[in-house]
Amino acid sequence: MTPSMNTASVAILPRPSGEGAAPYRVLPHNIEAEQGLLGALLVDNRGLEKVGDFLRGEHFFVPAHQRIFEAIRKINDRGQVASPVTLKIYFEQDADLKEVGGADYLAELAGNVVSLANTADYGRTIYDLHLRRELIVLGEDMAHDANAPGIDREANDCIEQAEARLYKLAETGQVRGGFVSLKSSLTTALEIAEKAFRADTHVTGVTTGLRDLDQKLGGLHPSDLLILAARPSMGKTALAVNIAFRAAEKHLLSGGKEGAVVGFFSLEMSADQLATRILSEQAGISGDLIRKGQVKEADFQKFVQASHRLTQVPLFIDDTPALSISAIRTRARRLKRQHNLGLLVVDYLQLLTGTGSRQSSENRVLEISEITRGLKAIAKEFSIPVLALSQLSRAVEQREDKRPMLSDLRESGSIEQDSDVVMFIFREEYYLSREEPSQKVGEGDEKFYERHAQWAQKLQEVSNTAETIVAKQRHGPIGTVRLFFDPNVTRFSDLDRTYSE
Repeated sequence: MTPSMNTASVAILPRPSGEGAAPYRVLPHNIEAEQGLLGALLVDNRGLEKVGDFLRGEHFFVPAHQRIFEAIRKINDRGQVASPVTLKIYFEQDADLKEVGGADYLAELAGNVVSLANTADYGRTIYDLHLRRELIVLGEDMAHDANAPGIDREANDCIEQAEARLYKLAETGQVRGGFVSLKSSLTTALEIAEKAFRADTHVTGVTTGLRDLDQKLGGLHPSDLLILAARPSMGKTALAVNIAFRAAEKHLLSGGKEGAVVGFFSLEMSADQLATRILSEQAGISGDLIRKGQVKEADFQKFVQASHRLTQVPLFIDDTPALSISAIRTRARRLKRQHNLGLLVVDYLQLLTGTGSRQSSENRVLEISEITRGLKAIAKEFSIPVLALSQLSRAVEQREDKRPMLSDLRESGSIEQDSDVVMFIFREEYYLSREEPSQKVGEGDEKFYERHAQWAQKLQEVSNTAETIVAKQRHGPIGTVRLFFDPNVTRFSDLDRTYSE
């Protein structure tokens, strides 16, 4: 039962006069729910425990109700009891409260409460109506912006701003969430452990398609943000494409029991370039020869057959350049709804923009922080692993040992902090092949040939190998996984050696 007072006394918009006059449009609201909640809180402040984590004063429709709720919350935060008596002194001269009956209105709110059981329901109703009002305002602002074109502002800018406001509206004051009992968490943990125990590969997450990397990581886990970083030409896009394709292929071959539906945001390469890489790797034909048209008839037929075989693989590529983090979230949500997205890959992180890229361009570190937080939020919201590629600073090139470290991450503070796993790719062959020794002035032939032979032997030892360095893993050990790399078809595969701990 709700308060039985005259709700017209708190009406905000007057009714128009005159015969045939159209009524004013009133934004969605429920004054009875607001009165019922405030009355319940004045009777028992413990009701704040049910709504205090998501409800704020500005969520109320009536200005007087906004002030009353904030007063109850502030007094309760000080350890005092908020009641009509304790609040009366604060509202005796309050102009907003005078419009609804003065300080006596507080006693009337509390006096008309019959049950305290509906406190949480009232709170959710008030918050839902607040969201609806904000959406209406947002829609009207979008229409206004669309009808006011400017030279310095394109339609895409309006879309990104609207997406950012929607993102902010969805993130603030979430009604969802709260504590989960240890019993419930243990049940989930046991289910994950049982899945790993019964699986042939003992992989709990999405497979990478690489045996030793799966063994080190246990697969790619839901809600995790994984960073794959390297200097240019190390093969980070190639490894990401390999992982994405093998996860999607596994999903197809297992009937959805393993692997995942994969979304791949390629901000650097086009969709057809990525598709060519996949076809090259699957057909075993050099991508360079394909681009130059230097393939034999038999090889071309293999290429065509591979393309037919791969059409059913659930790998979706979005090659839109310069996407914002809010656009990534919107498109990922759409793919989750339509195809049950299970793994998201972003190539690469530094090519994304924040929600206010023009304003934050002077401080790229803050923008990267927003992006990494956004990617981690996407991983948690959709309960999927997010694999984001990242560039490394040039500091790597200045060291004798060019194996990357966490400090080599560009804007490393936020990337390292927000990620659950950080992996680096290092190919010693790349650097050694560019360091072929030349004969020094005054150096004898025998000495030079010895140095050259040592270099050639070392180059042969590391030929077609790559190291995936797991520098951070929140849920497991760090270490190095050695892989085989074929640059002709940009393929990473298992190397028949054990990885180092």
